[in-house]
Parts: sequence; structure tokens; C-alpha cells
Amino acid sequence: MTEPVTGTVRVAGSKSVTNRALVLATLSHSTTQLTGALVARDTHLMIAGLRKLGAEVEVNGTDVEVTPGPLAGHCTIECGLAGTVMRFLPPVAALAAGDVRFDGDPQARRRPMTGTVDGLRQLGVRIDGDSLPLLVHGSGAVAGGRATVDASGSSQFVSGLLLAAARFTEGLELHHRGPALPSLPHIAMTVSMLRAAGVQVTADTSDPTHCSWRVAPGSLDLGRLVIEPDLTNAAVFLAAATVTAGHVTVLGWPNSSTQAADRITEVFRQLGARVSLDEVGLTVQGPAKPAGIEIDLGEVGELVPTVAAIAAFADGPSRLTGISHLRGHETDRLAALVAELRRLGIGADELPDGLEIRPTTPPRTPHGGLLRSYHDHRMVTFAAIIGLVVPEVLVEDVTATDKTLPGFADQWQALVAP
Repeated sequence: MTEPVTGTVRVAGSKSVTNRALVLATLSHSTTQLTGALVARDTHLMIAGLRKLGAEVEVNGTDVEVTPGPLAGHCTIECGLAGTVMRFLPPVAALAAGDVRFDGDPQARRRPMTGTVDGLRQLGVRIDGDSLPLLVHGSGAVAGGRATVDASGSSQFVSGLLLAAARFTEGLELHHRGPALPSLPHIAMTVSMLRAAGVQVTADTSDPTHCSWRVAPGSLDLGRLVIEPDLTNAAVFLAAATVTAGHVTVLGWPNSSTQAADRITEVFRQLGARVSLDEVGLTVQGPAKPAGIEIDLGEVGELVPTVAAIAAFADGPSRLTGISHLRGHETDRLAALVAELRRLGIGADELPDGLEIRPTTPPRTPHGGLLRSYHDHRMVTFAAIIGLVVPEVLVEDVTATDKTLPGFADQWQALVAP
């Protein structure tokens, strides 16, 4: 397809906000109402896990009501491939009365869990295993106190411990020591949501290799929460405009956000797009040809497959850095992106902490082919963007997008071929 993509898109609620809100609601002392929640595989898995731990969760479309109950163990929680489930729920399970077993998809057993496990063990929680499957011996209470972890593999290690910390008897003093902590905006989101629930939190993230947080013990009350659109998923649709010199508006883009909204829009500007925000939403007007960029995407690692797809058609090479932690996502995303770009004849190499992408130049052009998804929703959306420019691109297992973007295939088709 070479015609400009034009249109408007409404994106479902943020997975990151939804799953954090569900955990906080379960730990609250009163009923919570969520509006605009994401309804997808990752949130279904989170809801199922919280129900097993004792919460009452009623779902009516995108409206969710959570009534907390006594935390109970003696159950098995299925994590699928959801990092938020496998890293947010073990601290909650430690507060439950009874053992809780965690397992997931085969790929999930290869995802790192050390930050979560090490942190909980330092707080006195008994855990069998260092990765999935795990057995958390819930005792009904966690003393809390001080823990030091290396969370460079995933910011979710920090967020998971912080979310449950107000229910620890002594609260939590948590330190990260190690390589630079990735995805700091996601931790800032966690802190913001804890404060909105009435929790006292202090944070020092001025040095990403030496961060600290303090959470005071106390009760939580999230109340009512309207969940904003998932801006990382929205970026996939904005990319359609960027690679086709098109014009796409994402409806309901927030004026302020706990997500990395400013960083996302700045990335598109660096790629050469014109970006404007008004009361309707955020609009991207794509350039005649995207610009090659050299950029640290450590704060927005989930954006990398989208940026890599755009960079494949840029006016020069691109270097995406600060993203070594992507090797521990649903798949090794750095290796996967290099393999699939090369499959189409596009130059790509792994760097120690990122990717280098070299677009083809005339008379050479990329060729079509079957792209692997690796059961990874971001690899499917990567392939969809590539297919707007390169003819005869196919992708396996489109349903992998059900993880965070249910109905993606129909929504994409409605946008690019109305």
C-alpha cells in the first residue's frame, strides 16, 4: 500500500493503568469503580488472579467494580504472558493466608522474575523458585521494611512491590542498585496512582542507577477512576500516518497523563511527523519520508517495535538505544526485530543496548514475506506497519494482539482500507 492513510481512531483503555488499578482496588478498604478499563487477555488474567485471591470483580463492558475481601491463598494463578500479573500479584499473594502457585505460558517461564523474588525474600516471604513456576507461601501478613533489588531487567519489579507496600506492617523502603532502571515513567505512574489512593510515597529517581522509594503503611481508597486510552497502542495507528505521509487522529488523547505522553509525541516529531493536540485528540501528519534518528528509548521501551517499523523506511540509518531490557519481554524483541527486518532485506543489527536499522536504498527495495510474531503482540503490530509499505507481507498469529489490543485486525483494516 502506498496511498496515505487518513482517518480517526479511538483506542481502548491503558493496560498499565487498568492492571495497576485492579491491584490497588483489591488492596483497598472499600469498593472501587473503574470506567474505560481495558478488556483484553492481560486484564482478564489479572481479574481471574485477583478473584482467586478473594476479590469480587464485576465486569460490565469497560466498567469494572472491585470489592475487596479477605486475601486467601490455596490457589493457582495463571499469568499467561502478562508481566504485570506475574510481577504484581506475588506481593499480594504474600499477604494472603495460604500458598499461591504462579505459572504461565511457556515463554513466560523465560521472563525474568529476580527483582520480585529477591525483594520479597528480603522482606521475609518464603518463595519456592526463581522464575515461573513459583510458589509463594502466603502467611497473611508481610512485615515490610527495607529491600534492595536490581530492577534493571524490568521496572515492573519495583511497581509490583510498591503497589502492595502500604499493606505491609512497616511499609517499605525500596532501593534499586544496578544498571540504569528502564521505563521510569511506568514507576512514576505507579507512584501517582498510589498517592491518588491516599498512600504516602516519596521517591528519588534522580540517578537511574541508584533509586529509592518509601511507602508508609496505611489504608488505600482508590474510589472512582476513569482510565485513559492506551497511548503506546495508539502510537501504532499514528505510525500508519508516519510511514505513508498520511493524517491520523487518535480521539480522546489526554491533555495530561500518567503515561509517557510527552515522550511519545516527541519521538514522532523526531521522526519528522507534525504533531498537534486539540480538544478532539492528537493528530499526526506524516512526512514525505520519515527521518532517521539516534534516540534513547529506555523510558518508552514498549514503543520500540513501532519506531523500528518506521525507521525501516527512513531517509537514513537509525540507532535505538537504552533498550537492552527488551531481551526479557514476551520474546527477545531485539533479536526478533533484527531477524524479521533482515527477512525482508532491510539492514539491521543488534547493539549491546539496542538496534541499528539501515533502510534499503534504490535500486534495492524490501521484499515481502511471512513475518513471525513470536506470540508477541508488539511484533504483530510491527508487521502491520511494515505491510503498509512493503507489498505481500504476511504475519502469523494475529490473535497475539488480544493480549492488549483486542479487535486490532478489524480496527486496522477499517483505518488503512476503509
